[in-house]
Amino acid sequence: MQLAKTHQAILDAARSLFLSRGYQGTSTRDIAKIVGITQPALYHHFADKDVLFLQVIKTVGLEIKSGIDAINQQGTAVPADERLIQITQVLTDKHPRDIFTVIHSSFADLKPENMQQLGTIFQTDYVTPIENYFKSEDVNLRQSIEPTEAAQFYITSLSPLFSKFHRIGGANMTTEEHIRLLLDFILHGLVSEQA
Repeated sequence: MQLAKTHQAILDAARSLFLSRGYQGTSTRDIAKIVGITQPALYHHFADKDVLFLQVIKTVGLEIKSGIDAINQQGTAVPADERLIQITQVLTDKHPRDIFTVIHSSFADLKPENMQQLGTIFQTDYVTPIENYFKSEDVNLRQSIEPTEAAQFYITSLSPLFSKFHRIGGANMTTEEHIRLLLDFILHGLVSEQA
């Protein structure tokens, strides 16, 4: 029973650190210290930092996918703009940092096979559920834009929500107000159409 508790404590500490500091900013020494174990004890549970990082991203990815799938299942009963706000809140609730940056900045340090696994997780648990939102019958993409392109653009455009320095809008705005403003920019652009 103690092994299972330690295993979960390692995952919890790793999740907190990886999602807030990123792959490069987190060491197995930091994780072990939070849990109150030695690095060799941590390696008894996880072969290396790559394996631990992948497990964290798999766990978070499944939570993200589940949350977005539930929102997508609401269909047209909830207006499309409101569903995208809900999807954005799922992402911001689970990630203290921009997920695109967390995942893609780790690519330089991961073994090729782990990089491929991480890319698959990102596609399956993030891009595809968001792509499914953009395929909804009440979401009208411009004719030349594919749902996959829209999903990728949306994900990469969320970074201002994760940084106080790059935040758009007033300092007194709530997180939801920031989300609404950013999504308005993403969905409707910056310039009104000329008559």
